[in-house]
Amino acid sequence: MNARRAVERAQVAALLSIYQDWHRNDTRHRHTLIRKSILGCLKNVTNSRLGRKAFIEADGMRILYNTSTECLPVRTLDSLVSTSSLIMRKCFPKNRLPLPTIKSVYLHALPHMPAGGPVAQLYNQPPGVDDVVDESDDNEDLELETENDTENEEDEKDKDENDDFETDLAKLRPRQVQARPFDELRVYERFFLELSEDFQGFDLTNSKAGVGVTPAPPLPKPPKPILVPSGQAPPKPPHQEGGPKPQRGEKGDPRQLEALELEGISLKCAPEKLLLQGESLRPVPPPAQPLQGGTATTPQGLEPLEPLELELSSSLSRLGLEGGGGGGVGVEDGGAEQGVLEVPDTAALLPLHDPELYIQVAKSTRSVPSYTEVAYPDYCGHLAPGTPEPILERVYGVQRTKIFQDIERLIHPGDILDKVVYDLDLPSCPVIDDGETLKFNSQFESGNLRKALQVRKYEYDLILNSDINSNHYHQWFYFEVSSMRVGTPYRFNIINCEKANSQFNYGMQVLMYSVQEAISGRPQWGRTGQDICYYKNHFSRSSIAAGGQKGKSYYTMTFTVTFEHKDDVCYFAYHYPYTFSTLKMHLQKLQEKCGDGVYLREDVLCDTLGGNPCPLLTITAMPDSTNPTHINQLRSRPVVFLTGRVHPGETNASWVMKGTLEFLTGSSPLAHSLRACFLFKVIPMLNPDGVINGNHRCSLSGEDLNRQWQHPIPDLHPTIYHTKGLLQYLNAIQRAPLVFCDYHGHSRKKNVFMYGCSVKETVWQTNINAPSCELHEDLGYRTLPKLLSQLAPAFSMSSCSFVVERSKEATARVVVWRELGVQRSYTMESTLCGCDQGKYKGLQIGTRELEEMGAQLCVALLRLHRLTSPLELHTHSHTHTQMLEVENELIETQRCSVTTSPTTYVLAEDEPALEEEEVDYSAESDTDHDPQDPAEPLSDSELNDKDPLS
Repeated sequence: MNARRAVERAQVAALLSIYQDWHRNDTRHRHTLIRKSILGCLKNVTNSRLGRKAFIEADGMRILYNTSTECLPVRTLDSLVSTSSLIMRKCFPKNRLPLPTIKSVYLHALPHMPAGGPVAQLYNQPPGVDDVVDESDDNEDLELETENDTENEEDEKDKDENDDFETDLAKLRPRQVQARPFDELRVYERFFLELSEDFQGFDLTNSKAGVGVTPAPPLPKPPKPILVPSGQAPPKPPHQEGGPKPQRGEKGDPRQLEALELEGISLKCAPEKLLLQGESLRPVPPPAQPLQGGTATTPQGLEPLEPLELELSSSLSRLGLEGGGGGGVGVEDGGAEQGVLEVPDTAALLPLHDPELYIQVAKSTRSVPSYTEVAYPDYCGHLAPGTPEPILERVYGVQRTKIFQDIERLIHPGDILDKVVYDLDLPSCPVIDDGETLKFNSQFESGNLRKALQVRKYEYDLILNSDINSNHYHQWFYFEVSSMRVGTPYRFNIINCEKANSQFNYGMQVLMYSVQEAISGRPQWGRTGQDICYYKNHFSRSSIAAGGQKGKSYYTMTFTVTFEHKDDVCYFAYHYPYTFSTLKMHLQKLQEKCGDGVYLREDVLCDTLGGNPCPLLTITAMPDSTNPTHINQLRSRPVVFLTGRVHPGETNASWVMKGTLEFLTGSSPLAHSLRACFLFKVIPMLNPDGVINGNHRCSLSGEDLNRQWQHPIPDLHPTIYHTKGLLQYLNAIQRAPLVFCDYHGHSRKKNVFMYGCSVKETVWQTNINAPSCELHEDLGYRTLPKLLSQLAPAFSMSSCSFVVERSKEATARVVVWRELGVQRSYTMESTLCGCDQGKYKGLQIGTRELEEMGAQLCVALLRLHRLTSPLELHTHSHTHTQMLEVENELIETQRCSVTTSPTTYVLAEDEPALEEEEVDYSAESDTDHDPQDPAEPLSDSELNDKDPLS
């Protein structure tokens, strides 16, 4: 009421004048409390829209900006600067993003669209509704930055996690549900040939199983993908011969061609770009040796296409690229004679990478935008750095400095260029080649950058594209930059992030790949960027884009880079990219290097909405002979079911999966023992379409596939529907997996850890009064994480949680546990940042550490087998009993020490919180695990003194 009265009586200008007077006269800073109190009055006045309007009209932005700038050198005045910054940010006029619509640039036609589905709601609303800026007349500024992380499975609700715990014991207890009749599940028998194979056609004394490709199960074939951009499609570069490329719909239009592998490909070198041309297009399966007599089969649903041309980015023309894959690369420097640099042969260091093979498999990758370019890092490959890179130390006051630079835009609008230099919405976005402006590109597999605006000479605002058929999930980015100046700091601001906080505030850096460095023999993604921070900006999210909540803002992730090479082409990414074409290339190379005695088969589980195959791998050891005893031993092996990459932006999951697959198909004694112990079913990429099209969270249905496990729809969620069908079939034949693990990535926590499911641990953290007899539970679900905490230096047991939440009831982990009765059902989360414990403490995680994590999971499974096999339990029952007793004691200790106080990240010791809203309002609650796990590593004798690793 007092604030309204102050506005009505025109007292805002008087308050500003009083504050200026105290600022000028309190030169020795003896009356900072008075000055802070005046700012407190201004803060309260500006809680209303009328107050903010009066503040702007009284020139309050300029006054507080000037006074705050003068206070910056004095550390004792930080409280004044923080409050002034809060007021200015609050009063900064709310704007919408400079886009025609916040919907994705691309729309993919769905075979079936439920009336109440997210895509129907999104595209059936009136035009422009999604872009309305919500104005609240009261207390809009009090929106605390506690918006929850919607990226990861365990971060979805903007409330105390205690409120999300499942408290219904009937729902908590696992119950086996056979929703589909067994006759319907028989279609999945084709994916379990190893259970009926007699191996009579194999020389088992010296053999390896070939990799067959079986047809997908019958599915209603979705219609041909239709591209309906919300704006006009971006232009394509001129054709090689100088004429325009065919228009969409005309014969020969590369964008219309749904990529398939070429037969008779020839590599043609051109002075300006690398081109691949072929005479005919027809599906050609990889070389396959069938497990039984007959010929290998070919994936179904693929159609012959017209000739397709793939090229490296046109920006590489400045490098005068003359060839690829270990050949010579020409570098043109001004008018000097063109020289040739030798690209080093990295085949020995990158055994699973082949540039020519990558181009070939990329032609069979179908994207909604029909990409015709290949990013150089995906073509050339990535070599992991020799040593991990340290977590970046946060510079004092960097966030405040960046916010003040944004406020300068309002105070000095004449200094802002506001020049569009890249835009997917424009039919003919001008390509500025004045030597002063950067060039951008993201039109390649997994690329994501929608728009780039030059706001100052060396500063650019970047806008990410929404997930296809969506209007949000802006986090993943992958784009190309060229035409840079050497030695000049460039600032990049990604201005439409949605999370309330990020590890970019706590030492995480972006990834950069330099083509010049790769040509010089260092084809590496490296952590880069200085002055990195993440903060709320003045761009407002509509209530539709914010899930019905008003007043939500976007966030800016900003970083500064200084380029080191002239005429370089650099790529930036949120995390180490791993495309679907990379997966297909790696699978083919694994087939080639697979050792003797390995049973490896690749099937096509189903086709995705975009027409891409979803690979399913079967890995185990060949039987020792065709003796029925040996064959039955293979058929009786427990099943381990592994999945990954259901969220496209979590690329670290694919690198962990790569480490797992390399270990499983390797020639080490441990790998041989592991294959002899288990039958592995692996789906490396559950969401190929999202990965291909640069999505962060969703598939082409516009939905999070990890929320569809309860009732997947075959037309909309084919990979989830058929993956669940495989698991249901295993359950129906009494072969439910011993372990199910879904690989994920986590953006707001450090280390690698697991989420599991436990009735006891969920009940103990709620107010349920349940008799102890109803909570009897085998604690074996804790064994695998504890083994990992001993084996893997990046794994943190204290970060693990085994609580079941209501909001996670449709995730893979919970559904497999609840409906199929798989006790060891996990989500394994790998950090996008780094580690704060163990061997890698203080280091950012890289691909080497991620692959190591995948291999260590395999070793932990081998130890788990020795603890769970009936023979071992019979022989060492006393040891097993001791383990269960130890685990019971640990659980009881944890139960007594449960705390509901949230953990928070700490800013640099010398830097106070910028404002109330800046002190990690996003850290996850620690109520799902003890902050300091009392678990001690099990001794070797407890694990089994005959363990292969002892």
